[in-house]
Amino acid sequence: MSDPRSEPSTKPKVVCCIGDIHGHINKVQRLWSNLQSQIDPQDFKTALIIFLGDYCDRGPHTRQVIDFLICLPTTYPDQTHVFLSGNHEFAFAAFLGVLSRPPDEGFEFSEAWTEYEGNEEREGGFNGNGYEDMHLQGRMWGGTTKDRFDAYGIEFMGSVYDAGPTFESNGVPHGSADLVKAVPDEHKKFLADLVWVHEES
Repeated sequence: MSDPRSEPSTKPKVVCCIGDIHGHINKVQRLWSNLQSQIDPQDFKTALIIFLGDYCDRGPHTRQVIDFLICLPTTYPDQTHVFLSGNHEFAFAAFLGVLSRPPDEGFEFSEAWTEYEGNEEREGGFNGNGYEDMHLQGRMWGGTTKDRFDAYGIEFMGSVYDAGPTFESNGVPHGSADLVKAVPDEHKKFLADLVWVHEES
């Protein structure tokens, strides 16, 4: 019988979950610095970092936040990075036209919003260039809501998704179809590659 004291111990892997950055680059950089200072350097070097979505909107630096996230796998090659999609990224991707098509080839994204046309006056669905085949969430994201405040009394920033700051961080006014050209290709790929589910074996 072997002596359990002589067997190598397997140290559990460090897992960090980070959610709701919402365009605040300074906050996520501070959080990252805190993680580096609080976690053993070797453990941090090989940590599993799971980002839980909602990287964009509300805060003023969506573009810089996505740049930060895109650079992590190169800067920390021994870490494992998982980027989950939140509803804000889903809507952003829908506006940009980078959502994957459903398996059913007969389905058009426009079918996702026809039954909600009655809400458009209040929610202000986007109806600029490309709206005809845009997923409902993209239209809501890029539109302009008639309501000034949400259910919590917080003032909307352009749309019901508070997408105005994301447009501005890419150098275009809220609701402009020019956002499609303004967003870098690597950001579009990042949004298109986000996953909904992550499983650890």
